[in-house]
Amino acid sequence: MPLQDERAPLLQQRWSEEGEPRTHLRIEDLSSEENPREWVRWRKMANVAVIALMSILSPLVSSMFTPGVAQIAQDLHCSKTAVIGTTTGFVVMLGLGPLILAPLSETFGRRNIYLVCFSVFTLLQIPTALAPNVAFLITVRSIAGFFGSVGIANGGGTISDMFVPSERAGVFGWYLLGPLLGPTLGPLFGGIIVQRLGWRWIFWIMTIVCFVNTLAGYFFLRETYAPLILSTKKAEFEAQSSEWDGTKYSYEGEDTRPLREKIGQALLRPPKIFAQPIVAVMAVYQALIFGTTYSIYTNMQPIYQDGYKFSTEKVGLLYLGPGSGFLFAVWFLVPRIDTVYKSLSAKYHNKPRPEFRLPLANIGSVFIPMSLFWFAWTVDSHVHWFASIASTFFYGIGQVMILNCTQNYFIDSFEKYAASAIAAGTVFRSVVGGVVPIFAPALFDKVGYGWGISTFAFVSLVLAPAPVLFYVFGERLRERWPVDL
Repeated sequence: MPLQDERAPLLQQRWSEEGEPRTHLRIEDLSSEENPREWVRWRKMANVAVIALMSILSPLVSSMFTPGVAQIAQDLHCSKTAVIGTTTGFVVMLGLGPLILAPLSETFGRRNIYLVCFSVFTLLQIPTALAPNVAFLITVRSIAGFFGSVGIANGGGTISDMFVPSERAGVFGWYLLGPLLGPTLGPLFGGIIVQRLGWRWIFWIMTIVCFVNTLAGYFFLRETYAPLILSTKKAEFEAQSSEWDGTKYSYEGEDTRPLREKIGQALLRPPKIFAQPIVAVMAVYQALIFGTTYSIYTNMQPIYQDGYKFSTEKVGLLYLGPGSGFLFAVWFLVPRIDTVYKSLSAKYHNKPRPEFRLPLANIGSVFIPMSLFWFAWTVDSHVHWFASIASTFFYGIGQVMILNCTQNYFIDSFEKYAASAIAAGTVFRSVVGGVVPIFAPALFDKVGYGWGISTFAFVSLVLAPAPVLFYVFGERLRERWPVDL
């Protein structure tokens, strides 16, 4: 009998409502080739590499054209503010996309959603390069932002599918470099392309790069979502057993409701999770970081071209300041998130809690306001350019630590629905990150860069105690406000 293999003793026997025996499948019962958490290391990292590249390319597109704002405005006969609006549309949709794409991946599987959405994102770079006016540019870029959000929407869920909590933070840190390095490296590459080839070539080049990434996805991405893998296995077993004894199967996480009802319930998950107080406050913290980052990045040109007489290419190189901070944090600090998690779990009798992910977020709570005040007043005082850029190194470290600790906290709190949990936090940060830069130039014109950027620093001071407070009171808050998914 073909079903009596080495895994048969592990399968759990249950009874259906009709009183018939039903074999219950679990992901742990499958072979190492079929269970994503038991894949060989290279296969896991191939999946991570593809989705990490997706998560870096869409934010890269969001900021890559900023060095060419003036050139685009002149070419399309519009204001610079209107061109900045194309970033707003893109980044807002980058945040709204996960609200739909994350829960859909928990219905149709990760791989299908990745490949469909990134294929559309790739194709949309072509009409963007051919845009005849700014209204068309805003529209196409906004749609592209929605589909490009797939890597950000589902990356955390995919990593959660493949790695156990004790080894997750280090891998997640490298993946999360995408949403951080994208906006940082975009202006660097964009400045070179704009100055040498013109702004439209930004999108022609991105078409080629995104096509290569999509092609890699078709070859290397494998399905990681356990319920979909088990659903496929169930169909395979039942097809085989029908020839013998007609055994029925069920599987862990099975949802027997009609597809329409399942999709409706899935789409409600991110808003439900966002209503949880801890998620809401930490989402506000992330939103502050993204709003600040995009406000500074979109004003780097006037700050350093007008104040320091830098060329477009030289301004692009300045983004290496925060970029080096990102790499330092991911290399030396992010792996310590797992170390602290394991240490605290052992201290509390091997009973891990999501709050054990939060202690190192306090590094970011200190570095973010410190670096913003530093940057604000060195720029305002027109001291040597290196003095202001040095502060962005520490700002980069602060960003990485807040975002990594927060995202790992969300994953541990809502492991099965990790993608929806991350989407809940992503939407608010992206909307704020897209809208705030529109108003930032007016703020800077009115009060100057010193007090303007200090405004963001003061808000970060108000939010700084959040990691400590949630570490102490987080478990009680989660018990008091449970989320019914």
